Amino acid sequence: MNEALALYIHWPFCVSKCPYCDFNSHVRESVDQDRWRSALLADLAHEVDVGPKRPLTSIFFGGGTPSLMPPATVAALIEAAERHWGFAPGIEITLEANPSSVEASRFAGLAAAGVNRVSLGLQALDDAALQFLGRAHDVAEGLAALETAQRNFDRVSFDLIYALPGQAVDDWAKTLDRAIGLGTGHLSLYQLTIEPGTRFAAMAARGELAPQDPDLGADLFELTRALTTAAGLPAYEISNHARPGEESRHNLTYWRYGDYLGIGPGAHGRRVGVATTRAKKPENWLTRIDARGHGMDLEDALSDTDRARETLVMGLRLEEGIPLDRIRPAVDAAAVARLANLGLIEQTAERLRVTPQGMLVLNTILAEIAV
Repeated sequence: MNEALALYIHWPFCVSKCPYCDFNSHVRESVDQDRWRSALLADLAHEVDVGPKRPLTSIFFGGGTPSLMPPATVAALIEAAERHWGFAPGIEITLEANPSSVEASRFAGLAAAGVNRVSLGLQALDDAALQFLGRAHDVAEGLAALETAQRNFDRVSFDLIYALPGQAVDDWAKTLDRAIGLGTGHLSLYQLTIEPGTRFAAMAARGELAPQDPDLGADLFELTRALTTAAGLPAYEISNHARPGEESRHNLTYWRYGDYLGIGPGAHGRRVGVATTRAKKPENWLTRIDARGHGMDLEDALSDTDRARETLVMGLRLEEGIPLDRIRPAVDAAAVARLANLGLIEQTAERLRVTPQGMLVLNTILAEIAV
């Protein structure tokens, strides 16, 4: 059994429109901070009554622009979480942040509130790429925010997006070398994907954006693994690389299919076999808080097969793979044997894992072996 217990706190508000998420309707000029702090604390307290009673191993503040939450609100939520559940030794408390000077100016206050890890959305180290990606910051501002983060937090991660239109292997190699040289212990490195409903999908439909050739994408993926491994930040998940001991403990709880409690608008959770979903729209969530004392929208008990399926989908992303006893109801044994013969997956008496070659076609593998 995975004894980790994580808490996800979702702050829905953005300060500017984003080409990736569906929270553009949540852009706000101002927020009633006292009301939102009280509502989040109420939603948090509800989980105490219905969820596991183990100490928390991680807290993650995510969503729209959580780094613009007042440090007093962050501190109040951290203090309430510790009072309700207690903290496991070495608890990881992460906050997502955009690399703007406005947000970086809050880092000292957020660190004093109890945040000990920040995940910074740099996304590119080239101004033209940032402009293409629709980001408001430039490289200089992003690097200044990174330097501020490294001064204020024990652990810092940042993300980059590669396989951009026109990006050659040498271009990405230079960018990645520069990123590694910035000295963080964790990198999240994602290939550009064109998701339905995004600005990129609309550009592709108009012929303004051509996806990278899959063979080039594979070359970039393999280069990424080679360079990060050589630098002492090997991949531990398909897109995440870290020095040993600096892996994201919070995300590992997701990928290992542990229990996590989700509060705030649109937050999802998994607690003791129950899938939870909070009301997505901020106003609807607040209405539920006022009426019921919590923002829950749905609670669905998952069958053993459902849980095995979700464990499979999440866990095969990890280099370590998954314990077989947790996924047997969801796996086609014949398909596993066939793909193992092709060198795409490995099976031992206790675990199933995807090989480095298999990670290039992970979605295909999942479609083949899941029942």
